[in-house]
Amino acid sequence: MRLTIYATVLVISGLISSCSSPPPARWFKGNLHTHTYWSDGDEFPEMVLDWYKRNGYDFIALSDHNTLANEEKWKLIAKSPMYEQSFENYLEKFGEEWVEYKSDTGRIHVRLKTYDEYRSKFESDKFLVIRAEEITNNVNQIPVHVNATNLREFIPPPGGATILEAMQQSVDAVIQQRERTGVPMFPHINHPNFGWAITVEDMINLKGERFFEVYNGHPLVNNYGNSLRPGTEAMWDQINISYVNKNQPLLYGLATDDSHNYHQFGAAFANAGRGWIMVQAEKLDAASLISAMEAGNFYASTGVSLKHVSFDDNQLKVEVAAQEGVTYKIEFIGAAKNDTDSRVLHTVEGTTATFEVTPDFLFVRAKITSSKVQTNPFMEGDFERAWTQPVVPK
Repeated sequence: MRLTIYATVLVISGLISSCSSPPPARWFKGNLHTHTYWSDGDEFPEMVLDWYKRNGYDFIALSDHNTLANEEKWKLIAKSPMYEQSFENYLEKFGEEWVEYKSDTGRIHVRLKTYDEYRSKFESDKFLVIRAEEITNNVNQIPVHVNATNLREFIPPPGGATILEAMQQSVDAVIQQRERTGVPMFPHINHPNFGWAITVEDMINLKGERFFEVYNGHPLVNNYGNSLRPGTEAMWDQINISYVNKNQPLLYGLATDDSHNYHQFGAAFANAGRGWIMVQAEKLDAASLISAMEAGNFYASTGVSLKHVSFDDNQLKVEVAAQEGVTYKIEFIGAAKNDTDSRVLHTVEGTTATFEVTPDFLFVRAKITSSKVQTNPFMEGDFERAWTQPVVPK
């Protein structure tokens, strides 16, 4: 059964209040897609949280595959100097009183800390640890992954017969849990081009989804598409052309790390620090962050920081927090009525720009590209970028 109450709320927040001037607030930096030893990551959750906290993040969701990290699990440390040293580093950092381990015929087994345990170790009024799960389906060997942020209860992979069914069932399960518990939470579609799994048509026919990854830092996700399939940014616009024409809430774009590898670095590995979101919220808690995101008050980034983003009186304004010696290009990208594809509407070489979103447009968004090459990028030679969320004329 389709979830009409939630859909109505989203129509209001997406099409009326989308990216409107937020209340006095501050920017919070976070990553919503991260892996640890609880699934296929190669590091302890506390070490992952420590990295993000030390590197200036305000909130993190550890989104391991098909688990909420609340059961007992022991990790056998790989017989490898790299991973054995990793355990020694973990033990040295957190101590014998915290680390629970045992040795069996020379092999080390470590009990992984649960969500409640690692959250209590790290969370404060300046750092938020959000419960999350990557709901992981395989449809005829094709990966279909949907992240669920701020869950209360585990959601098993539903096992739909088609790509669309698997996505829809996962999305519905999150929304149903939200309505039943009253706790703010949301699904987002992960890396649509991973395994060339999810098409524009699939996304257009999906109901109730508001977020997807326009950028994912994993080396195998095909962010830029190929000669046969569009990249995720082109997908984003094609989906929103359809959504606006159907009076459906806008789809918002996330940047995430999808980090798995914490000991080997480079374009062949899924490392931390490649993509994140900056959310303008009243305070650092899950409810405030989710409310701000559903209103479009956030941007995605791989390195570019924005000082100001606003949409008032149909004026989309962007100001870059410029770095010395770095230049910036601000592109306003959108689609007019009757357009079947998006296009660059206006370009400014500089750090501030404004674009009037007249009723002739279906939506407009801004993309900011710097002259600075990204450190440890998804693809060699990538420049640092940021994407604002699309807005519709009022």
